[in-house]
Amino acid sequence: MAKQRIVVGLSGGVDSAVTAHLLKQQGHEVVGIFMKNWEDDDDSEYCSSNIDFVDAAAVADVIGIEIEHVNFAADYKDRVFAEFLREYQAGRTPNPDVLCNAEIKFKAFLDHAMRLGAEKIATGHYARVRQNGATGRFELLKGLDPAKDQSYFLHRLNQAQLAKSLFPVGELKKTQVRQIAEEIGLPNAKKKDSTGICFIGERPFRDFLNRYISKEPGAIVDERGRKIGRHEGLSFYTLGQRQGLGIGGVKEKGAPRGGGEHAPWFVARKDMAKNQLVAVQGHDHPWLLSHRLQALDASWCAGHAPAPGRYAAKTRYRQADAPCALTQGDAGHFGLEFPDAQWAVTPGQSAVLYDGEVCLGGGIIETVDAAPLNTPEKIAVSA
Repeated sequence: MAKQRIVVGLSGGVDSAVTAHLLKQQGHEVVGIFMKNWEDDDDSEYCSSNIDFVDAAAVADVIGIEIEHVNFAADYKDRVFAEFLREYQAGRTPNPDVLCNAEIKFKAFLDHAMRLGAEKIATGHYARVRQNGATGRFELLKGLDPAKDQSYFLHRLNQAQLAKSLFPVGELKKTQVRQIAEEIGLPNAKKKDSTGICFIGERPFRDFLNRYISKEPGAIVDERGRKIGRHEGLSFYTLGQRQGLGIGGVKEKGAPRGGGEHAPWFVARKDMAKNQLVAVQGHDHPWLLSHRLQALDASWCAGHAPAPGRYAAKTRYRQADAPCALTQGDAGHFGLEFPDAQWAVTPGQSAVLYDGEVCLGGGIIETVDAAPLNTPEKIAVSA
């Protein structure tokens, strides 16, 4: 690759640090940018932004590059956080990391980098970009470390964004990244990977949501509509959730025995109209299994939907690729059918489509077809 001016998003973590080092080694003119995306509770014990900037600045010093601190908090609140709250209030479970990549890291940050005269941007994501020799189009590929692949979070990137993006650590395994960091004496070589949503940090999730979403407690019911507990508000629960239901292994006399007397309870559905949370017993309860889904707000890396046919998909991060058929697809929506039932497919999450190692794009899960039950009473629920 010809020598270029490349702006690297330095997060304070080891992956972006090694990204900057590798590009500098290749002879590029490298500039670091630290993105501040959240500032509502900067001084709290949960916000690590200040510590991360100190780490990023120390990395820039060791590598020998300039670093700039840029505040995208207003953009983040408008484009990512507002949507995050809207989705939770509607009873869905959004993935803010997907939206953050599409709206902040590869839009606001990319625009800022271009104003600085950058030819490319780079981040520490475990993914790869390849230009297809036959079509000239840019393709998003999985990272070579299957345990760290982050293409799922990047599936909304378009041709213009992919053409300007580099992911050097996507060619490496995480162990190699740590080794490089130690060899060149990076101060954050052993820093733990960040977990969770950036603006929530390590704090309890429900405590955080309580500050922005009003509680509307209601009944937890089983699949026959019988009350078995009480929820704190539908927004605080997600499909497949087992912890925090407060009903343990209790089973009412005469309840269906499909899950066993003391099988754990799982969130299966939300009835927004009745403000009821529906829980079922047993990990493999039919209401937790789906063969079909419909997704909206589709985004395809190639700029158009792939042809209907056989592919693989993930309906959540850290899930093995599941064989599926794309039944229909256009710029706005698509349907997927799975020969093997998928567990706890969750509206609001992303369904991401793959053709081998190529990430084709995806969309937001809107509806799923949980199996019906032949029970005397059925309750009207919205999944």
